[in-house]
Amino acid sequence: MSRRRIHITQTDLKRLCHVVAAELELNDGSDRRLTDLIAELERAEVVLSDEIPNDVVTMNSTVVLRDVDTGETETYTLVYPNHANIARNRLSVLAPVGTAILGYHVGDVVRWRVPSGLRRLRVEEVIFQPERVGAFHL
Repeated sequence: MSRRRIHITQTDLKRLCHVVAAELELNDGSDRRLTDLIAELERAEVVLSDEIPNDVVTMNSTVVLRDVDTGETETYTLVYPNHANIARNRLSVLAPVGTAILGYHVGDVVRWRVPSGLRRLRVEEVIFQPERVGAFHL
């Protein structure tokens, strides 16, 4: 994953710490999904919900992602694991793409390793961000 500084709200951080703790209880801590998410949370700049920039991907945001190499776009809502449903474009924060986009701004290119090489997605648009409309408890 890229090492660019990301932003996260205090509320999202608190909730994601609960997710990590619950997942750690279920396994021995060697789950790559968790170690990736923990690393992202540790490097994040934490801000109050009403101070998060409008173009940042937060939890429950709906975003348009463009594959830099193919030009294809995908639209997802970034959700907590218990609300994930890829058939409805509800992407878990524990999925590699979900972890990768958390905290990024419109225009940022997210890079991470996949078995076939390097994947690069540009955050094209944040269609909906709960904080933007004052929905701090979604």
